[in-house]
Amino acid sequence: MTISIAPQDVLVVVDMQYDFLPGGSLAVAGGDEIVPLINALAKKFSHVVLTQDWHPKDHISFASQHPGKQPFDTIALDYGPQVLWPDHCVWASRGAELSRDLDIPQAQLILRKGYNRTIDSYSGFQEADRHTPTGLASYLNEREAGRLYLVGLATDFCVAWTAIDGAAAGFDVTVIEDATRAIDANGSLERAWSDMDAAGVQRIVSREILG
Repeated sequence: MTISIAPQDVLVVVDMQYDFLPGGSLAVAGGDEIVPLINALAKKFSHVVLTQDWHPKDHISFASQHPGKQPFDTIALDYGPQVLWPDHCVWASRGAELSRDLDIPQAQLILRKGYNRTIDSYSGFQEADRHTPTGLASYLNEREAGRLYLVGLATDFCVAWTAIDGAAAGFDVTVIEDATRAIDANGSLERAWSDMDAAGVQRIVSREILG
C-alpha cells in the first residue's frame, strides 16, 4: 500500500552539502547515491525544508581548534561531550554549498545551523546545548505542518538528532531510511536507530511513497 502524502506534510532534507558528499572533508560513504532518490521523493511534496550546516572557520567542534587533538576525539564542553570533526561546512565555502544536483525548486526554507562558534548543532530544531532553538519548530507550527519525513545526511547524527527533536516538539516524524546514509562510527548507527525508536520516530523506505 502506497503512503499518500498530504498537502501539509513536509519533506525535511538534511545537510546535503559537498563536505558530506564523496570528496568532501567529512564525506559520508554513498552520500551522492541518494540525491536522485531525494529529488524523486521531493516531487511528492508541496512543502520542503532544507537544513544547511554553516560554521565559522574557528568553530569549537573543529579538531584544528584544539592543539593536540585529532578528528573524532571527544572533549568536554560546557554543554557536555563534543566529538571533534575535520573542518567542514565553513561559511561561504564550496564545501558548505548544497549539492547542485538537488532539484527541489519548491523548497520554501533553507535553515542554517551550527553558526554559533561555541556551540555545535546537529539537529535542525535546537543546538547541542539542548537549549537554543533554531526556530524551525515555530516555523512549522505557524505553517500548520503535518507529518515530517526526513532524508539526507548523516543518518546517525544530523538526521537522527533532527528526528528525535522533531518528535519531542510534538511532530509526527518518519525517516525514509534508504534516502539517508550513515557515518556508522563505533556503533553510532545502531544507537541512533534505538534512540529514534524510543522517541517514537517511524521508519519507512522510499517505495512506500513512490510505489
